[in-house]
Amino acid sequence: MDDVKIRYSDSDLQEFKGIILKKIEKAEEDLKLLQASYKNGSDNGTDDTSPQFKSFEEGSDTMAKEANMQLAIRQEKFIRDLKNALIRIENKTYGICRVTGKLIQKERLKLVPHATLSIEAKRNQ
Repeated sequence: MDDVKIRYSDSDLQEFKGIILKKIEKAEEDLKLLQASYKNGSDNGTDDTSPQFKSFEEGSDTMAKEANMQLAIRQEKFIRDLKNALIRIENKTYGICRVTGKLIQKERLKLVPHATLSIEAKRNQ
């Protein structure tokens, strides 16, 4: 008889749920900081009114805002992936590789709780 586990136990799923909820909370805090940095970045200071210095500064500000917007987009995707993992927990399909159908290693899920691929499947990509 084959003793292969086809899914994680309910207690394992609850443990993963706790990890994911903490990660979502942290990710949402980080997202708010990123959004604040590019939405409210209208500093009207007159520290240096030299036109040349001002243009360098504005270019730098624009680049920083764009970088923060890109980070915010990635953060939003990360949060969405984590929330999808919560749905898989509710469906009791969490931790099952979508390619091989085998369980993803617990250590991998603790590090990357939104993973949908086992290391084996990831390497074969």
